Amino acid sequence: MGSEAQSHPGTAPSPLPVNIPMSHSWKFFRIGGFDQVRLDSATDITSIDQLNQKLWAALACPTRGLEFDSATLDIIDTDKDGRIRAPELIAATRWLGTVLKDAGGIVKGGSSVALSAINDSTPDGKAVLAAAKQILLDLGKKDAPSISLDDTLNTAKIFANTKFNGDGVIPAEAAEDDATKKVVEDVIACYGSLPDRSGKPGISQEKADLLYTDCAAFADWHKKAEADSAIMIVGAKTADAAAAVRAVRTKVDDFFARCRLASYDTRAIAALNRNEQEYLNIAAKDLSIDACEISGFPLARIEAGRALPLEGSVNPAWAGAIAVLRDHAVKPILGERRELTEADWSALKAKLAPYEAWTASKAGAAVEKLGIARVREILAGKGKDSIAALIAKDLERKPAADAISAVEKLVRFQRDLYKLLLNFVNFKDFYDGGDKAIWQSGVLYLDGRSCELCIRVEDSGKHGTFAVLSKCYLAYCDLVRKSTGEKMQIAAAFTDGDSDNLMVGRNGIFYDRRGNDWDATITKIVDNPISIRQAFWSPYKKLIRYIEEQIAKRAAAADDAANKRLQESADSMAKSAETGEAKKKEEKKIDIGVVAALGVAVGGITAALGALLQAFFGLGMWMPLGLLGLVILISGPSMVIAWLKLRQRNLGPLLDANGWAVNTQAKINIPFGKSLTGIATLPPGSQRDLTDPYADSNKGRKWFVTTLVLALLIAAAWYFGLFHQVPFLDNLPKSSFVENMQKAEQEDAAKKAQPK
Repeated sequence: MGSEAQSHPGTAPSPLPVNIPMSHSWKFFRIGGFDQVRLDSATDITSIDQLNQKLWAALACPTRGLEFDSATLDIIDTDKDGRIRAPELIAATRWLGTVLKDAGGIVKGGSSVALSAINDSTPDGKAVLAAAKQILLDLGKKDAPSISLDDTLNTAKIFANTKFNGDGVIPAEAAEDDATKKVVEDVIACYGSLPDRSGKPGISQEKADLLYTDCAAFADWHKKAEADSAIMIVGAKTADAAAAVRAVRTKVDDFFARCRLASYDTRAIAALNRNEQEYLNIAAKDLSIDACEISGFPLARIEAGRALPLEGSVNPAWAGAIAVLRDHAVKPILGERRELTEADWSALKAKLAPYEAWTASKAGAAVEKLGIARVREILAGKGKDSIAALIAKDLERKPAADAISAVEKLVRFQRDLYKLLLNFVNFKDFYDGGDKAIWQSGVLYLDGRSCELCIRVEDSGKHGTFAVLSKCYLAYCDLVRKSTGEKMQIAAAFTDGDSDNLMVGRNGIFYDRRGNDWDATITKIVDNPISIRQAFWSPYKKLIRYIEEQIAKRAAAADDAANKRLQESADSMAKSAETGEAKKKEEKKIDIGVVAALGVAVGGITAALGALLQAFFGLGMWMPLGLLGLVILISGPSMVIAWLKLRQRNLGPLLDANGWAVNTQAKINIPFGKSLTGIATLPPGSQRDLTDPYADSNKGRKWFVTTLVLALLIAAAWYFGLFHQVPFLDNLPKSSFVENMQKAEQEDAAKKAQPK
């Protein structure tokens, strides 16, 4: 394919495996309006790095929202950005080519890989084979010829008998002595655990380092208080004293501020003590000692220069807190007091200020729960070095453990990679009518149809703004499974039939790919033509709807007018009965103008109908072509517009709106669209009973049709002069066609009679 196909932007070229030729001959098939590459053999699969990316059906897809194992997609998504890109898929196929003897085996799929199929002549293959055998040995399947996905996922059993498994996480059981084991448990208690591959809770080096860092910080912080007597002013009881002061600090400051204001102006005392009405308001309620209404009042009665009583006349809601302040702070620091002056209060706060500052600078708070004695014991022990040695020993097993992960990767690729290729490099699954594409989430049954093209969406509003470019008729539906409470949104494409009965609010049933049924409700519609058949009948349906609407409007107007006249008559009769003067109503005379207008209207309609019949019957033997031309004139424009739009239907915008990068015009033409939407039909061999006891009567319709046909036949016979050949009907007025024919015959006869 040339140098352009050998490298890709943003990725460094990597050497091809030795078993892949540098030049590959590709085969293509055309479907969906574009050429798609065939992927039938091992070299087709492992050589896709040589296929020009302009020929790929897609260049990126999301790892979620697809009918595909997300764990496999996560393995392919090496940069963990939630998207699969072409370079990542190329890397997966290259790796597969080095691990398997024949990468074409993935075409058959399957959830297991034969050990004999693993290529032990390459480093990657040799490591994977050894790991696969070790897994089977650990599971008690030493002689098994193949390894399955279930075998690789049973990591708890694989690593059950091993303390070290290469993941950098060690459980407490990995410790060789009780002291180290206790440190591991302390790390878990302070910072939580990480899951070890064996399934047990464990710790990493980062968590162990964090413990020793916080222990050192906490010990240094605690040492400051021990070295400064001003901080722990009353020893171990200092914390209780500070807590007692903290609990009432705001209220005590408020009390002394009010007393200072009372000293400034005695007129404020009444207001500072709350007025009598506030007491009356709370007195009408059921009171409790700690009622919030009472707690908002001052600690004690406000007076100029008054000290705060520590017992007796104290606000009941705060009496307990004041007692704690007296016993835990005032008495140990200031001595016995029955009341507290403002100066005493300031001195108390000043003496506790160093402790408060020290508390605010606390470091290593995460290990405080262990206590300073245990923290110092941890720092003095050898647990740090022991844990580091255990983790280093665990990481020595990393290559072997990673090889075990590579076995899972291999088995997943065996099962899933080929299917991903058929939905990424080409769109074979979507177009060939076999397996469903990975973006098809299920089937929607609604309005007598089954819609196969249903795509899961996260936000119907956002999706619809771009998906409208697909030119498809889309019905966005909310799905609910009431039995489980699950919810989902889909966009369903209706690609055959008509849209007469599709509207927001209609309900249907959706079956997902696992066979679960969901209640579906249409919430939004993106309107586009569905079929040529719908376009053909569209003008006539619009005309019928217009006539029905006009009849409904006229009927409603006539009903309103009749009701109004009835009301007026009732009012008039009531008024006449009250006055006793019954007046005879003068009969309404016929308006000559109305009669004239009706005559003109009837004449116009008759003339138009006559002109139409004259033009139609004037076609003679070409009347069927005239009828066909009339139909084409009416339905042709809408059919042409629908045909043009149906040819533009494209899968790309539907997927792009979900985060795909579709690289081609994946068309949904009319024949393919019919395969995506099934219309209800009776199965072959079915028997129908056409007797409907509740069917509408056809007598009136049959009479009307018969009369219309007879009228047309009579008009045609008169127009072509058939009646004039009957002796007693030869005096009937002649049509213009007959007159013109007779005139032409007379002129021909006159010309023949003239002498030459």
